[in-house]
Amino acid sequence: MALAGAANGTFRPRLITASADTSDTHTRRRHWKAGEFPFSTTSPSSGTQRRKPRTTERPPPTPPSKGKVDPEERGRQRHWKAGEFPAAAESQSQSGRRGRARTLIKNVKKRLDARADSKAWACTVTEALSDRIDAKNWQEALQVFEMLKEQPFYYPKEGTYMKLLLLLGRSGQPSLARQLFTEMQQQGCQATPELYTALIGAYCRSGLLDEALQLLDDMKAAPLCQPDVYTYSILIKAFVDAPRFDLVDAMFKEMAERSVVPNTVTQNIVLSGYCRAGRLDDMEKLLSTMLDSATSKPDVWTMNIILSLFGNSGQVGLMEKWYEKFRGYGIEPETRTLNILIGAYGKKRMYDKMSAVMEYMRRLAFPWTTATYNNVIEAFAEAGDAKNMEDTFNQMRSEGMKPDTKTFCCLINGFSNAGLFHKVVGMVKLAERLDVPANTSFHNAILAACAKAEDLMEMERVFRHMKHMHCAPDATTYSILVEAYRKEGMTDKMYALQQENPSLVSTELVMV
Repeated sequence: MALAGAANGTFRPRLITASADTSDTHTRRRHWKAGEFPFSTTSPSSGTQRRKPRTTERPPPTPPSKGKVDPEERGRQRHWKAGEFPAAAESQSQSGRRGRARTLIKNVKKRLDARADSKAWACTVTEALSDRIDAKNWQEALQVFEMLKEQPFYYPKEGTYMKLLLLLGRSGQPSLARQLFTEMQQQGCQATPELYTALIGAYCRSGLLDEALQLLDDMKAAPLCQPDVYTYSILIKAFVDAPRFDLVDAMFKEMAERSVVPNTVTQNIVLSGYCRAGRLDDMEKLLSTMLDSATSKPDVWTMNIILSLFGNSGQVGLMEKWYEKFRGYGIEPETRTLNILIGAYGKKRMYDKMSAVMEYMRRLAFPWTTATYNNVIEAFAEAGDAKNMEDTFNQMRSEGMKPDTKTFCCLINGFSNAGLFHKVVGMVKLAERLDVPANTSFHNAILAACAKAEDLMEMERVFRHMKHMHCAPDATTYSILVEAYRKEGMTDKMYALQQENPSLVSTELVMV
């Protein structure tokens, strides 16, 4: 019949009768989730009638009677949180609920906060001074401090002068620190032992020991500024670095006369000086004194100093013996202690013990730091084992450790010892990409690689670049250059270096 109707051209489509079940079609055609659309999505058979389309204008809403609010209507029409809108708060209070109605402050507070955030933030003079001090920029810090003194609200404070004195001392500006100290006294600020100690530290850092001792006499003459253990510790550290152990003994004698008891930090400073000077008898005597003392017991820093002494000198047996002694004293090792052991074993090529310490660190949840990897890389570099050295460096980067200047110095030395000079160039470029600081040690490593490759033109270019970057050469720098020129018989350039810096290039070094 359908084919006949189509042939006659009177085909009519088949209509869906009203008696058919429309629930499947309705579910299939909708494009919203249940509950999203404002109308009901249930079928007529579920008992809920579909709302009829509106044919007339909706009448204006009648105000709800007092105390009678349809909860279903209220939940359907409102677009605010409970308690935000005044009408809801009013209805809650009128329905008999206890408590004060919530006021309309939330949106007002948001607008006020947004208005405050939109205003430009102006940095005050005091904040600018604090930022310059934190950045260790002493020139700009002094300029901002002059601006601060011109402000009408300025009042001299000891804390501000203390921060500036410490900054100038660390920046190697003792004369400016002295001027600032004098200005502080003229402003009416009373000198304190802490301020005197900061000024003494500025002179000690610059090696001006006579001026530091003169300030110590000034402190002893002031009744309220007597030196304490921190003052003497700073002076003793400067004398140890000089080294002037006669002045160290004089300071200890003066401390005993003034009843100033040295603490563990003071004793560790002297102990470190004895280790560097090779005075092992004095070291053991001082360590025995610390063990018998009640105020300066040895700590983990004492342990690290002793282990570094024997580890750096290659005396692994004594290092292990002292390690067990300190463990017997109840001193537990830290990450730096274990790094010292790794470095000592690496230098002696005792790779099995080095690996055992690293596994011990993993087992006891000690973190592998940059220093840990540096010690391993340095061990392979000195042995010329480029493969293991490079594998360690790759593992270091894969674990997210950031290499520092010493890392690249060891890598350059290792590739140079292995004769892989093309990889030296790659390490230099990688260090530039990673923004690793190029200090004197970094340039010395490159100069040594160039000298080993007998590329004197590149060596001289690196030396010129070093001076252009205001990186001061040291005795190692000139030693590398002189030795390279001596191998080639360039005596004229050796004498030129000696004339350039006679203090670092001695005549004996040139004449050898």
